[in-house]
Amino acid sequence: MRAFRQVVLSMVVLAAGLYVWIAHVPAAQPVLDRLGLLDLLGIEASQPDEANGENGRSDPAVRVITATVGEQAMQDRVSAIGDGRARRSVDVRSKAVGTITGVALEPGSYVEEGTEIVQLEDEAERIALEQAQIQLENARADAERARQLAARGTVSEVQLRELELALRSAQLAVRQAEFDLSRRHVEAPISGWVGIIDIEPGDRVNAQDFLVNITDRSEILVDFRVPERLIGKIAVGQPIEVRPVGGPETVLTGEVSAIDAVVDRASRTLLVQGRVPNDGDLLRAGMAFSVGMSFPGETLLSVPPLAVQWSGEGPYVWAVRDGRAAQVPVTIMRRESESVLVTSAELSAGETVVTEGVQTLREGAEVSAADGREARCRAGGRATL
Repeated sequence: MRAFRQVVLSMVVLAAGLYVWIAHVPAAQPVLDRLGLLDLLGIEASQPDEANGENGRSDPAVRVITATVGEQAMQDRVSAIGDGRARRSVDVRSKAVGTITGVALEPGSYVEEGTEIVQLEDEAERIALEQAQIQLENARADAERARQLAARGTVSEVQLRELELALRSAQLAVRQAEFDLSRRHVEAPISGWVGIIDIEPGDRVNAQDFLVNITDRSEILVDFRVPERLIGKIAVGQPIEVRPVGGPETVLTGEVSAIDAVVDRASRTLLVQGRVPNDGDLLRAGMAFSVGMSFPGETLLSVPPLAVQWSGEGPYVWAVRDGRAAQVPVTIMRRESESVLVTSAELSAGETVVTEGVQTLREGAEVSAADGREARCRAGGRATL
């Protein structure tokens, strides 16, 4: 009796499950029809509604979030380390042998071009100049007197010529004495900053002995090297970004001032010179700089990272065309934090792609933006290599 009740209960549960399956699963009736059980169970097969699809009802549109395909310019960025030097730097040296009698300089001071900075003992040169001037006055008087006598015929042409030569020699002697005296006074050849001074009055120097260095650092020249592949792209006047290695938070803007004519065979690089204004006088010759240059490259399509999907054939995106999903293959060129740069023969800028809700999509499925939201991928940005 107990076994009979269990059999009846099992049949009731099975019948209830079969009823639920038939009533609520659209695919149940076609299966029963193929097995020939519809007539046995007394169930009338439902006819498909041509207007609503095979199952008698239309599939609802898939709710997704979309984004607009943008464009970004791929940029080739080159970084190099360069050495800085002053716009002009002169080592001032002694022009004569003598004792220093005066130094008109302070370490770290600024001097103007033509300013006297060092004076050597010049008493002997002053005496020589005075003697030469006296001789010049005598020679000028003799020559003038000879010209007057020659006009009267009392002085021969030979004598007049000798006196005129004596006058010319006296003039040259004065010039030589003035030149010797000028070499005892050293002037600044350029305007600039003076370095550390290691000379004092009383020091004796020889010709060509180093006296002081003067540096014009109103601009800093930075020498750096770039790969030879950039020969056709780099040009004089092109902007550069310069950061001192010792202070990378300082960003300066300069330009290319000169390009070498020869590629180094060992490194396959080209020497380039940049020029950076030093308005705040923060830079010094000899500093190391990090130099950056950007070159415009190919313009690529930009899509959000979530839009890129993968299949056995490679990456693709779901494009929304006429309200339906279309699978479009793409080629990834570069990944960035906010976008992925791709190329595709079947996708163009301005089209709409799906970023969220891709799990339930299939080719040709009807889609609609969830809550009307649309995420836009940034356009017109820059990507760097």
